[in-house]
Amino acid sequence: MRKYAIIGVGHVGATVAYTLVCQGIADELILIDKNEKKARAEQLDLQDSQARLDSHTTIKINDYSELADTDILFVTSGNIHALDHASGNRWAEFEYTREIVQDIAPKIKASGFNGVLIDVMNPCDCITYYLQQATGLPANRVLGTGTFLDTARMQKVVGENFNVDAKNVTGYTLGEHGESQFVAWSTVSVNGLPIEELAEEKGLDLEDLETQARGGGWAVHSGKGYTSYAIATCAVKLSRAVLDDANLACPCSCYSDKYNTYVGHPAIIGKDGVVEALRLPITDEEEQKLAKSAGFIREKFETLPNVKQEA
Repeated sequence: MRKYAIIGVGHVGATVAYTLVCQGIADELILIDKNEKKARAEQLDLQDSQARLDSHTTIKINDYSELADTDILFVTSGNIHALDHASGNRWAEFEYTREIVQDIAPKIKASGFNGVLIDVMNPCDCITYYLQQATGLPANRVLGTGTFLDTARMQKVVGENFNVDAKNVTGYTLGEHGESQFVAWSTVSVNGLPIEELAEEKGLDLEDLETQARGGGWAVHSGKGYTSYAIATCAVKLSRAVLDDANLACPCSCYSDKYNTYVGHPAIIGKDGVVEALRLPITDEEEQKLAKSAGFIREKFETLPNVKQEA
């Protein structure tokens, strides 16, 4: 039995739920939302689909006690309207999501949940760290989507500019899931070839490509008022890596001993969550950017109430 739960069934949470049910990934799914009518409506809509699916998912709502034997818990709550006039600032949700953590963390802890928690809330790195501290779960069992999505956006932009499939672009976007993120170009290859050499041959400006990738989320948000499909895909893939014990190497928001904070960087994801946080042989300039981004996240984290000042 693969048991999932989602706290927050807005645009992202509902898309995650739809993916889990329609792909037959979840045997059991718990939907939790402060708006009980919304949770009930999503439950009914998903149940109505099941006569046309090849799999079956048992769907329940608004019962924290169900978390006791849940394998994967997604936290996807937030206030998307805080971003309407934020001019690209993911920290606009901070005052809302920190209060959400203060509300739900004691309930998660009281439920006896001991699975893997995947945070999708923004600002992702800081809030993931706050959830880990507030729930008391081991750091390896709490991770955020972090720069997993930002890396995918980089792959898309690079693929388009080099006329290759995005899956044939490898490398990482590191740091905050926010404005201090950066593409570690020293790690990026196209069809196995270093991008820096290829870009020079084609006369492409890597800074311009990075700007395009960084703005990808806001291009989506400005058109439909939120993002959902790509981030839900990233969240579900992380969960599959856990339940399949895939030992998947990918970027996510996880705890860094070096920087004493959660930050987006590569890790191995398996049955216990973060099996190992990886350290890349990046350039000195990239190392400085990562340290600066991590420092910014840590500073924001220390403004939160009831947090440990030392990890």
